[in-house]
Amino acid sequence: MLRLTLRSLRAEALRMLLSALAVVLGVAFIAGTLIFVDGMRAGTYERAGTFDRHTDVGVYATRQPIPASLVEKVRAVDGVRAAEGELTGTAGVVGADGRPVLGFGFLAAVPTDPALQSYDVVAGRLPARPGEVVLDEETAADEGFTLGTPVRVGGASGAARTFTLVGTVDVARTVRDIGGPFIGLVGADALAVTDGEGYGRIMVAADPGVADTVLADRVAKVAGTGTTVRTRTQILDAAVADAVRDLRQFNLVLLTFAGVAVVVATFVIANTFTIVLAQRTRRTALLRLVGATRGQVFRATLLESALVGLAASALGVLVGVGLAAGMTALMTSLDTPLTGTLTVTPATVSGCLLVGTVLTVGAAGVPAWQGTRVAPVAALTDAAVQVTRPAGRVRLAVGAAVLAAGVAALAGAASAGQFLLVAVGGVLSFLGIVLFGPVLVPALVRVIGAPARRVFGTTTALAVANAVRNPRRVAATATALVIGIGLVSSFVVGAQSTKTAIERSVDAQVGVDFLVTGVGGELPVGVVDELAGRPELGVVHEQRREVADDVEFRAAHPTLVERTLTGVDSGRVDRLGPGRVLVHRELARERGWSAGDRVTLRSRAFEVAAVVTAAPSADAPVPAGHVVEVGAADFTRLFPAVRGYLAEIDPAEGVTAPTARAAVESVLARYPTVNLMDQAAYKRMLTGTVDMLLAFVVALLGLAVVIALVGVANTLSLSVVERTRENAVLRAVGLTRGRMRAVLAAEAVLTALVGALLGVALGIGVSAGAMAFLAELGGDFTLVLPWGRLGAILGVAVLAALAASVLPARRALSRPVVEALGAE
Repeated sequence: MLRLTLRSLRAEALRMLLSALAVVLGVAFIAGTLIFVDGMRAGTYERAGTFDRHTDVGVYATRQPIPASLVEKVRAVDGVRAAEGELTGTAGVVGADGRPVLGFGFLAAVPTDPALQSYDVVAGRLPARPGEVVLDEETAADEGFTLGTPVRVGGASGAARTFTLVGTVDVARTVRDIGGPFIGLVGADALAVTDGEGYGRIMVAADPGVADTVLADRVAKVAGTGTTVRTRTQILDAAVADAVRDLRQFNLVLLTFAGVAVVVATFVIANTFTIVLAQRTRRTALLRLVGATRGQVFRATLLESALVGLAASALGVLVGVGLAAGMTALMTSLDTPLTGTLTVTPATVSGCLLVGTVLTVGAAGVPAWQGTRVAPVAALTDAAVQVTRPAGRVRLAVGAAVLAAGVAALAGAASAGQFLLVAVGGVLSFLGIVLFGPVLVPALVRVIGAPARRVFGTTTALAVANAVRNPRRVAATATALVIGIGLVSSFVVGAQSTKTAIERSVDAQVGVDFLVTGVGGELPVGVVDELAGRPELGVVHEQRREVADDVEFRAAHPTLVERTLTGVDSGRVDRLGPGRVLVHRELARERGWSAGDRVTLRSRAFEVAAVVTAAPSADAPVPAGHVVEVGAADFTRLFPAVRGYLAEIDPAEGVTAPTARAAVESVLARYPTVNLMDQAAYKRMLTGTVDMLLAFVVALLGLAVVIALVGVANTLSLSVVERTRENAVLRAVGLTRGRMRAVLAAEAVLTALVGALLGVALGIGVSAGAMAFLAELGGDFTLVLPWGRLGAILGVAVLAALAASVLPARRALSRPVVEALGAE
């Protein structure tokens, strides 16, 4: 049986080619992900100690920043050679053209003691005293800064101040290379620029001969509570653990999408073996007739699938190595810190080979067992020509019930308030399509093919008849497409609905011409006051909020506050001002407040100007409606240290928008950590992440769709082999070569289109459930269908199906008619 299996596999290698391709693609995705992440992990270990090459002990803040006085105490500990405070934060650089340098600026306090300095200096030196700064080499070169040049640096503390450039450093591909300028200052300047209250940690170098464990114990006694003391080994381990934890999450995301591709490949493989074994019915019966047992035939089929899986997995690992090499090269070319070396481990190779082989054998198991159910006597009769076996009634009944349950779960996701119902509904709906597919898919093929028959006549009629002659086969082929396209559609619809909700929220809450936002943090001190002092500007409002005593306090502007409200229960909103507040209905009812009442908030007396209502917020930090709106001056008195991330600006009456913009820009030139945007730009900023995430997801799910389309080509190719004599008869009675190609193309398109339509419908259903659930929580979330993108998905599926029909058509026409008529 072994030699027979090997000969059979060699003889039918072409039949297994496309099936093997599905395994190759799935395994390549897994292998490429694991190899790429292994490489990044190796790079993480190399980079972990980049800025701690001379740090023997570290004292880390746990709750409150470390005061400068503690640095002096640690420095005085016996065995300490050097100790300095370090903090990291956000800052910005004003470029040579007077505009902020683009990118997220990373600021760090650089040690002045040589015993602790771990930076790679490219030119000049590190800062040794206040008023000196170092920049990364790339920023200095791009801006044309030379040593001795005055450089303006600004952060949370206020307008940019001038420092002298004394050196450049190389931080490329480290944790401090985050796409923008790197700024290094001495500790006192770093605290002043970031408006910090203390350091994040103290770096300690030990005297020669003093063990870090011994020194750590001594330092811990001085550091006291509220800090954590680590030895050098613990510092490196913590740095690696943080980076590896992020990598592990990244790896999990990629492997999740790889799992989707593997599931689709499983459908393709199972369908392939079902068709191939059906075409071997007479051969299987002959083997049984000459003495082969059912177990032998079954084991021979599993052996064949194992060999196919092993060979395809080996090729998939090689493709995965190339994929990982390409991703590593891409990350390096983009100059990101997520870089590493190509790392291929035995565990990754063996694991991928095992996954691919087990996947193939498992997918072939059920078809192999069903394929052995051939009586030996069938070899002597026409029973060897297997009649299409319809799906069982139990399967169809269960499938219909599961599909109905899935649809009901998606419909009830909003009213039940359970996001789990969305996931359960999606899974049940897909399982229902799988089980009920032998009835649902052929029916849809007939429905879609009906108008096409009227237009294209006999050609489409033949395609429809061929597609539905084996309901289980066409259902399995279409179902593979449902997974990938369903997920793609759900993300496309969900992304568009989310973007629309964000834009509606901006329209409802932002009614001004310009917005000033902080880059990676709060607005700097003084920027709002400077803007408010410009005569060209009428409204300047800083959005601020703080939670205290289970109440959310919001800074409100009398001119702008009404746009966020949905109603007024009592009082007048226009009375909001010094000493007067607006109270939301739910809080007013709970506290028994009404318009005109005198209330005490944070030990200060206020009058309730009005009781108002507003749409609930999805991310409210307090119970719904526990909100008080106060004027900007009163908010500052209540919470003097709280700053906002966004300021709204309108031109003064009679001032044009360009003039107002120029006034704002003249102020912001001194604040490099803020951005100026109009409403459209603000919307793009908020929705840009959604677009980026959507592109990432669609790119990863694209492989699953490709594998499913490979399944369409595979099924069509095997069906052509099965219909060799039938196609020859059609050609003999006058069907032209062009029309034969058209028949096969139409069959592929109908199958792919049904799968794509079911996938799109499933994706819309899942997105509808998710949006309804989010709307129930709060927010203006509604289902928005991006018809253009959904149409593009269907169009791509149709074009890919047409491409998938080319090789099967070539095979169908490759044999002469007379030879094909004599084929068995």
